[in-house]
Amino acid sequence: MQLNKICLLLCLLFISAVCVGAQIEQASAKKIKIYALRLRPGQDLRIELEKFTKENKISAGFIMTAVGSLKDTKIRLADQSETTSFAGKFEIVSLVGTLAPDGVHLHISLSDGTGKTIGGHLTEGCLIYTTAEIVIGVTGEIVFTRETDQETTYKELKIRKRKRSKN
Repeated sequence: MQLNKICLLLCLLFISAVCVGAQIEQASAKKIKIYALRLRPGQDLRIELEKFTKENKISAGFIMTAVGSLKDTKIRLADQSETTSFAGKFEIVSLVGTLAPDGVHLHISLSDGTGKTIGGHLTEGCLIYTTAEIVIGVTGEIVFTRETDQETTYKELKIRKRKRSKN
């Protein structure tokens, strides 16, 4: 019962934040194509995801789930401009983000041998230790692009409905 109250409170807080004037870009899709891939030892996680996005002409992709392990990894921690290197072996406990032809935006959480968890922006230099099993969802009804946002000054996600051809 307590969990239900907490969930309700979180939902109300989210709705309140939306109603206070937050602008939301959105589009909906009815069809989702699913890809599954396995990366092998020594491959760079980010480079392979960028390559997969381009090779498969993914215009609006997202990570559905991912598990695996990394060694000697580099991530960009919150509010830092440079990457931080971590030596050792890590379990991938979470990988989330969007995939677009002009850029990916991915966050990763990693756990070491003691259970300590770190997380941040996935950057190049995250090498697969034994495997990475990734499931990617894609819709052809939406297009993602990354465009500089005047407020944040970062390249942020722009969401558009795909225009239907008149053929």
